[in-house]
Amino acid sequence: MMTGMIVKNMSFKVGQTLTIVGVPKPDASNFAVNIGPDDQDITLHINPRFNAHGDENAVVCNSYQGGNWCEEVRETGFPFQQGEEFKIAIEFTPAEFLVMLSDGSTIHFPNRMGVEKYSVISFDGDVRIRSVEIK
Repeated sequence: MMTGMIVKNMSFKVGQTLTIVGVPKPDASNFAVNIGPDDQDITLHINPRFNAHGDENAVVCNSYQGGNWCEEVRETGFPFQQGEEFKIAIEFTPAEFLVMLSDGSTIHFPNRMGVEKYSVISFDGDVRIRSVEIK
């Protein structure tokens, strides 16, 4: 399922915050950040869409389990600009992921798989990732 840049065998656990800094390409249509237990399932899919999948300037979050997409969670704000650096901070609590975007808006996304540690993160689409940090 996951393509693009993949980081495996990492340890992103409850109580930690994952911070991602990157730059969407100047002509980006969309990109995605995926966190999961393996390279098949995704517990948290963050998909900023400039103009893709019928959406314009929307952030769509979802999960991919057992070969199927689950229910989407959408955020109204869109702090991303093509060609400009962004920062996403993801705080991992037992019940949910708190996704903090560059403009200060927060997306609450449930920890649908219910596990306390994820080991795979991947990046897809029109983006260059500058840094990934877990604290």
